[in-house]
Amino acid sequence: MYSFKGKEYPCCTSLTMGIIGGKWKTVILYYLINGPLRYNELRKHMPTVTERTLSLQLKNLEEDGIVKRKVYTSKPPLKVVYSLTDLGKTLVPLIESIADWGDSVLNQRV
Repeated sequence: MYSFKGKEYPCCTSLTMGIIGGKWKTVILYYLINGPLRYNELRKHMPTVTERTLSLQLKNLEEDGIVKRKVYTSKPPLKVVYSLTDLGKTLVPLIESIADWGDSVLNQRV
């Protein structure tokens, strides 16, 4: 049994999927690979995600230490930027592999 942030997982694969699984988390991580993005920039990349879902997924990723949220308050308007943490950056090869696999499936369709 594996324990992470107070949750129990039966194996390391379930732990990984518990952190990055779901419809939107890997998409968020994919767009953050190239650098920090503001909330609205992420929304433009994912026009079909609801604001509530995006906010919740970002919050979950932040709580798990995968995404960092930085608020700039030095001058109006308020600016919030999301980026990958060092732990989040360790997921880059995995996210790129998932994206490559998706491309290969699309290329195989006839």
